[in-house]
Amino acid sequence: MCSEPNWLPTCYPRATTRTCLSRWTGSSSQACLSLLATRPPLRRRASLVLFAITVVIFVLFHSSTLSFLSSAFSPSDPHELNTKPILVRNATIWTAANDGHEILTGDLLMHRGLVKAIGNVPLSIIQQLELEVVNLEIVDAHGAWVTPGIVDLHSHIGVGSAPELDGTDDTNSYGAPILPWLRSIDGLNTHDASYELAMAGGVTTAQILPGSADNIGGQAFIMKLRPTAERSPSSMLLEPPYTLNGSHFDHSLTPRWRHMNAYGITRLDSGWNFRAAYDNARKLRDVQDAFCAKAESNSWDDLTGKIFPEDLQWESLVDVLRGRVKLAVHCYEAVDLDGIVRLTNEFEFPVASFHHAGETYLVPGLLKKTWGGTPAVALFASNFRKKREAYRGSEFAPRVLAKHGIDVVMKSDHPVVNSRYLLHEAAQAHYYGLDPALALLSITYTPAAAMGMGHRIGMLKPDPDIVIWSSHPLSLASTPTQVYIDGIPQLSLPNRYIANGPTTPPRTPNFDSEAVAAVVHEGVPPLEPRSITGVLFVNVSGLYMRGEGSSGVMRVSEQAGSVGVEDGRVVCVGQCSDFAEGVVDIVDLEGGTITPGLTSFGAPLGLVEIRLEPSTNDGRVRNPLDGDLPAVLGDTVMRAQDGLMFGGQNLLLAYRGGVTTAITAPSGTFLQGISTAFSPGAAHARVENASIVDEVALHVAVSMSSRIGVSTQVAALRNMLFGEGGDEVLRSVRKGKTTLVVDVENADIMATLLRLKDEYEVHSGRELRMTFAGAIEAHLLAYEIAKTGVSVIVMQSKPYPSTWEQRRILAGPPITQESLVTALLKAGVNVAIGVVDEHNVRNTRFEVGWSLLTSNGTIDRTTALALATTNLETALGVQREMPQDLVAYRGGDVFDFEAKVVGVISETLGRTDLFV
Repeated sequence: MCSEPNWLPTCYPRATTRTCLSRWTGSSSQACLSLLATRPPLRRRASLVLFAITVVIFVLFHSSTLSFLSSAFSPSDPHELNTKPILVRNATIWTAANDGHEILTGDLLMHRGLVKAIGNVPLSIIQQLELEVVNLEIVDAHGAWVTPGIVDLHSHIGVGSAPELDGTDDTNSYGAPILPWLRSIDGLNTHDASYELAMAGGVTTAQILPGSADNIGGQAFIMKLRPTAERSPSSMLLEPPYTLNGSHFDHSLTPRWRHMNAYGITRLDSGWNFRAAYDNARKLRDVQDAFCAKAESNSWDDLTGKIFPEDLQWESLVDVLRGRVKLAVHCYEAVDLDGIVRLTNEFEFPVASFHHAGETYLVPGLLKKTWGGTPAVALFASNFRKKREAYRGSEFAPRVLAKHGIDVVMKSDHPVVNSRYLLHEAAQAHYYGLDPALALLSITYTPAAAMGMGHRIGMLKPDPDIVIWSSHPLSLASTPTQVYIDGIPQLSLPNRYIANGPTTPPRTPNFDSEAVAAVVHEGVPPLEPRSITGVLFVNVSGLYMRGEGSSGVMRVSEQAGSVGVEDGRVVCVGQCSDFAEGVVDIVDLEGGTITPGLTSFGAPLGLVEIRLEPSTNDGRVRNPLDGDLPAVLGDTVMRAQDGLMFGGQNLLLAYRGGVTTAITAPSGTFLQGISTAFSPGAAHARVENASIVDEVALHVAVSMSSRIGVSTQVAALRNMLFGEGGDEVLRSVRKGKTTLVVDVENADIMATLLRLKDEYEVHSGRELRMTFAGAIEAHLLAYEIAKTGVSVIVMQSKPYPSTWEQRRILAGPPITQESLVTALLKAGVNVAIGVVDEHNVRNTRFEVGWSLLTSNGTIDRTTALALATTNLETALGVQREMPQDLVAYRGGDVFDFEAKVVGVISETLGRTDLFV
């Protein structure tokens, strides 16, 4: 720093010091020297020497304390593994250039951590490599799609590690609401099991954010996910944070951090917290500028005895005001967005991106008032309504925002959404109407640009982070066959476990009217169907119904043509001319199919509307092992039927998604209660046949996550089974008439439960009908489960090791050949698929479709349909013949992104419900 001898030694060169230094060093250092040259010679020499000493201290301070330059904050090094050049041939290459519309057919060459050529690779380059290097690797893509690696703008990977343990939970600090000085890299766990999973989904780079517990949560860091030789968090960084504490003067590479808006305080408190924090930063900036102005004007006498004003806690916030930070703001509702926009204009700082941002599609004009330009918006595809601020979120938000010229990003918020399936978020956005080029950009170049790294990643240059896909990236269940980070392959067995899929993008349905309704009704559009008695479906391809056969689902017709329906029953197939002469509605399926309605289980549909708002829910069942059951309950077990609520958003969206029967159990630990089966299309409980089966099964949970020990839980269950009396449903379980469904994840606990089952059957001489729900580790004893006749309901068809008892997952392609579903089917287990989250029930067909399309042909369509119909009902012990409820899909198959549900043929309710 330009300085007088008497104050230089007390001036430490931290980040805010560079505020002044940046105006004088590098190319600007000449200006500093010219200022010194106007002074007397002896004083000038002393100052020149001290200026040189300052720069040395500046470098040595950071080298000695943090070793940023040499190792700790060196960037991810593409040369560390001595990688060989790789030539990918015969590929369909989406480069992300030309606003996402450039697609090349040809080759791609990677070498020495760079993309050397794309499309037509000159023979001269290859010949030169062959002269220099003998081990050029050639990969034949056979026409497969190649894209840049996926970039996750919003992730907590490494700070919210899997499996979740107290010792690795560094997502949030609860020290105060304003914490801009915290840094995610200080809590980054290199042993997070999520890294491998994320790379297996094509994610190559992620911005690691502090959590959302604070108004200002701290500084985020951008990292490449591949392992490094150094095995440290710092060695995984995309670029060193040169301006964090100094060592470089390029202020375009500053720290990234974000706001948060939740700390157990009101919005009024948050508003003041933000303004007070920025006011502190503004005051610090202003005194810094005044100090530098005096130095620049050669007013040295005014600086005698003074040091450069700085504050390590507030330096990053000062950099925000100087426009040197890519600011990410966690913000859902219009009221919060408005507050941040006003804040940006009051203190004059830009925002790079709004995250979660559920109501941004309702206020695009407001976003454009943000100081410094319109931020990008980072969204979920369909993860809404679990809290009030997310209740008005819409699957149509990406298309609406794009229509207004606002950059759209799809993000994971890992582990909220497993980042392995971030591509699936973009595919869903495309399904609901986002342009395909924008959908792919939303997980590549757009997030890269929002984090200030578009010069490095998100496009196929210069960093060789690329993914080769099994099918078109926006098709359902598209899976990487190989992932390269810095030109280094990350999958050990490419192509081995993955069947190729469609190479063209899905022809997505028309959701124009639904998108308009979402905006008009501010995120809560009317979802009730139009009910009629008679309808003729035309241009029908396949017709599937419940019936004979091993799966309980049969294909009635491969080319049905026409299907006539009256009072919720199919009355004609093919030859329906007489029926068509009546007064009926005609619905064109455009080559679509009619299949059995799906059955859901796992999510508390009908018991929960807004999960984090207790007043909207039935509530949790008290745990008898805690000794807190009121005496008035006696031996009664809670029944889900008593708490059902009809007409909720999640319930109606599930119905519109093809779910015609919901089986719901009470929520709780250990003794949960008795499930019920009902129609999600019924208006209320008194509608005829709204209840399909009053009492389905008895549900308990045995978990390592409980406050009560596993051995105590098993002892209590043993006492329930071997005892006498109690609730009538419990007595029915003892008699082998009702199924006992056990929520369990861990293989060792499952083995204990199988032993308990054997004990009871020997003791009583009766069969104990048992089903495991969840059972993420069931593959470890699949054949033992099959031998005992226990069914398994897989609750995570896309597995994630969230807790310790879930850590031994069978990851599925491209990591393992078998998935949990295929492994259990192979062993002879009756397998079904359930869904945990109520917002995701509408996507049940996509969850089942994922298992079908990644099974390498081991699952056929009738088996896939059975996974969410007859197999599930068998697993839960439904003993009555289920109604022949059917769902009509327009434009495609139930298991792809081309079909749209346009009607439910409800034998249960005696009508056909149309959504067109």
